[in-house]
Amino acid sequence: QVQLVESGGGSVQAGGSLRLSCAASGVTFSTSCMGWFRQAPGKDREWVGFIFTPDNPFYDDSLEDRFTIYRDNAKNTVYLQMNSLKPEDTGMYYCAAGRFCSRGPSTFNYWGQGTQVTVSS
Repeated sequence: QVQLVESGGGSVQAGGSLRLSCAASGVTFSTSCMGWFRQAPGKDREWVGFIFTPDNPFYDDSLEDRFTIYRDNAKNTVYLQMNSLKPEDTGMYYCAAGRFCSRGPSTFNYWGQGTQVTVSS
């Protein structure tokens, strides 16, 4: 049974930082593409970034200067470091796993339950 468990969300003031973690089990983690998505209330789920090889993450252009994705294959965990947070970063953040990488949510086969990030001004 595949499980993706996110943690690290919370409430933070604008300008602050959070690090989200996603621990995976039941998948061959090292050969899985790991993606991060987010969804604000009333909006569609949007792509944040993904990582397959540890040294080559990809990001949405608007987030690349503030967000960093990295993975630890020994721990079956992927991370999303978020700096200089803004109120518009507020939303539920999800990690996802799949055989292939894509900006589209449908590419990913498995999803976590999400972790809430709230950024206040």
